[in-house]
Parts: sequence; C-alpha cells; structure tokens
Amino acid sequence: MLYSVLTVTPLMRAHTPDEWDWTAPILPIVVDAAVVIVVRLDSVLARLGGRGGRWPALLRWMTGIMTLALNVADSALRKDLVGVAVHAVAPLLLIVTAETGLAYRRAITAAVAALAEQERQERAAREAAAAERERLASQEREAAREAAERRAREEREHAARLAHEQAEAERERAREEREHAAKLRREEWERQERREAAERAERERQREEREREQCRREQEQHEREQREREAAERERERARRERAALLDRAPATEKVDEDLAVRIVRAAYEEGLAQRRAVELTGWSPAWVSNRYQELRDGSPALTTRVLEGVSA
Repeated sequence: MLYSVLTVTPLMRAHTPDEWDWTAPILPIVVDAAVVIVVRLDSVLARLGGRGGRWPALLRWMTGIMTLALNVADSALRKDLVGVAVHAVAPLLLIVTAETGLAYRRAITAAVAALAEQERQERAAREAAAAERERLASQEREAAREAAERRAREEREHAARLAHEQAEAERERAREEREHAAKLRREEWERQERREAAERAERERQREEREREQCRREQEQHEREQREREAAERERERARRERAALLDRAPATEKVDEDLAVRIVRAAYEEGLAQRRAVELTGWSPAWVSNRYQELRDGSPALTTRVLEGVSA
C-alpha cells in the first residue's frame, strides 16, 4: 500500500487541478483499502468453510487490476517499458498473493476439518470400546452379585437355625434377668423415694431461706428509698432557701462577682422572673443576662457546671 501510494500520487497530482493537489493520495488509499477489505473477508469466509461466489472474486480481481493499472500508468504514458515492468511487480505480487492466500486458507480449512473428523471418529471408537468394557464389567458385577446373594442366603438359613437353637436358652435367661431386674427396680424405687423425700425437705428449707432473704432485701430497699426521698426533700428545701436568699437581695449598685451573678440569674430563671429583675440584682448588662437565660433554656452544660461550682464554694 505504501509503495502504491508513493507511485500513484504523482500521477494523480499531474492530472488534478492545482487547488486539489492535496486529494492526490486519496485514490490509491481507497483502492488499496478495498484490496485489504476483500482479502480479510475472504480469510474469514475461508476459515468458516464457505464460498462467496463470483462477486467477491470479481471485486478481488477488479481491485487488483485497478492497482496494477494505477501503478504502471505513469510509465506507460511515457512509453517507459522498464518503468512499467518495475512498477508492475508490487501489484502483481499483491494479486497473486491474494489468490494464493485464499487457496492456502481453503486448503488449511479442509485439512483442519479432516483432522476434526478423524478426532471425532477416534473419540467415537474410544467411547465404543469404553462402553464394551463397561458392559463386560457390568456382567461380571452381576455375576458376583448373584454369587454373593447365594452365599448370603445360605448364611441366613444357617443363622436362622442357630437362632432357633439359642431362642430357648435366651428365653430362660431372659426370665431370670427379668426377675433380677424387677428386684433391682424395687430397690431402686425405694432409694429414689428416700432421695425425693430428702430433696423435698431441702427445697422447702431453701424456699424459706429465699423468702427471708427477699423480705430483708425489700426492707433495706424501702429504708434506702425513704432516706433518698428525705435527702432529696432536704436538698429541694435548701435550694428554695438559697433562691429566696439570692432573689431577696437589694438591687445591685455595681456588678457583683460573676459566680454570684450566674447563681442569681439561675434562681431568677427557675422562679420565672423577668430578665430585668436579674439585671437589677446582678448589676450586669441586659445582654449578658439575656445570654445566660438563653443558655439555661438550651440546657448549657457549661453554665450548669459554673452554678454547681459556685454553690460548692
């Protein structure tokens, strides 16, 4: 294809208007691309074992002749026989190679099909031999099974005779064993009765102990809850007294200590007083008091900690 493009492009440029010189390589590329397409499609068709008929052959020869004509045209127009011969080498090689390759591909496909058929026949022969071996083995297994069944039947008959002879002895021994077992069961029953009586007495004792322990725990729980209620009541009373003491203060003439201010704001908030009253009692700015009120409404952990620290102090 490269050789054809280099050979045909000058010819096309010489016979093309100057403003269209850039299109000169298109024709050789198109013709050689058609050659490649038909060769590739023939390869696929041959691999599948099919034949395309006369149209693929016509296209193959037509593109080959076009390539040949375009390659030798320049030399032929100049009556240069040596140039014609030289430029005919590549196209002729292309045409002959395409036809030879197609023949090779068809021959290879036929050979592969023949090998596949041979392998299929060999596989069928191996399968038939394996089936025959399996049939013979099955017959041998059947014969062995019948012989084993005969031996088993004879052994069963012999065992039946032995069993009949032993049956009487077994029955006598079984009677003696039943009598002995009955005696053992009576003794075991008596021991079981004694164990059950002892276990009932032990369970009754444990139940009484559990009831006494339960009563004791309930009494302790009641006393603990009573103490906790009394402590909670004392704490609430102390908190009420503290809030009353904080809120009964006279209006502050200047800012009180911050911890005390926080406690006063907390007491005012819990009593539902207006922020103005808290401002009067603390001497702090309305904005600061408003922020503390907002923290109390939001349940701020930091403010709660500061109040508790002030109470502890």
